[in-house]
Amino acid sequence: MVNLGIIGCGYWGPNLIRNFNGLADSNMLICCDKDVNRLKRIKGLYPNIETTTEPATLFEDPRLDAIGIATPVFTHYKLARAALLNGKHVFVEKPITHSFETCLSLIEIAKNMDRVLMVGHTFEYTAAVSKIKEIINSGGIGVPLYISSVRLNLGLFQPDINVCWDLAPHDISIITYLLDQVPESVNCQGKSHYKKGIEDVATMTLNYKNGVIAFIHTSWLDPNKNRKTTVVGSKKMLVYDDVEQQEKIKVFDKGVDAPPYYDTYGDFQFSYRYGDIYSPRLEDYEPLGKQCEHFIDCIKQGLQPLTDGYNGLRVVSVLEAASKSLRSGGESVPVYYPYDHEKVLQPHAFQNTGTDG
Repeated sequence: MVNLGIIGCGYWGPNLIRNFNGLADSNMLICCDKDVNRLKRIKGLYPNIETTTEPATLFEDPRLDAIGIATPVFTHYKLARAALLNGKHVFVEKPITHSFETCLSLIEIAKNMDRVLMVGHTFEYTAAVSKIKEIINSGGIGVPLYISSVRLNLGLFQPDINVCWDLAPHDISIITYLLDQVPESVNCQGKSHYKKGIEDVATMTLNYKNGVIAFIHTSWLDPNKNRKTTVVGSKKMLVYDDVEQQEKIKVFDKGVDAPPYYDTYGDFQFSYRYGDIYSPRLEDYEPLGKQCEHFIDCIKQGLQPLTDGYNGLRVVSVLEAASKSLRSGGESVPVYYPYDHEKVLQPHAFQNTGTDG
């Protein structure tokens, strides 16, 4: 059994507690939060779980093997660092930290302490995203040309980070996972309507070395919840709608063909293809449960997590470039990620086909 503690029992922490508590190989021992009312709620749901308002209690507890952190992003580094230095395996919610330097520090500490460091990029554990990657890798839509992603809803406004740091980590991690590469540069524009310096709507453009371009639109000011990603390939097009309950992925046999040659401008005509639409079958499971199970497996078997520290570092690198672009009026900003592609984006232990059976 892997004995766990969770720091942060607000919005997302209870979901981690519920999933870790339900796993056969993990034992939820203790949770921590500054708000005693939150702790009372957890105690009411799980009477056997201990509670405390002091994170140091978890760091110093010799019974604990691992600690999960679901607190505001600017507290991640201090808490994760203390946990690692006390010999605990660490799971941190997204984004892993607030800067490239602090993220790299956690990676080095985890390596030196021989501990598992994992970030909560939950969408990389979904059946839908795994299926999309399978389709792309098999050439099912041809060569990817561009990706467009929108993540919109009314709220939740964050007091310390803008909408890019709050919502875009999901889309950055998804796109990076699908393309197996980090963008060369980022352009980002946004606007603060309610709190100065904290953008509540933004659009990000990711430029890749191989010519692929990706767009991410995020907003806390939209009347409808929208979670949609479109992947346009040279042969087919794909739409992933996470809000959809049944057919989350639809593949469209649509495309544009240019004539191989023509004598005059009048001879030039694009050919538009309108073919069938199909929706692949997906396995039905809770991605967060799969992610928590993967964390426990990595601890028990000494495996490298799919969403390890470098995975978190890639996302933070893009977010930092986006922040610089925001402050410079949307100028193109290079993404600082000086790591060898093959070394960092290596095959991982976690494999999910995203299909039934």
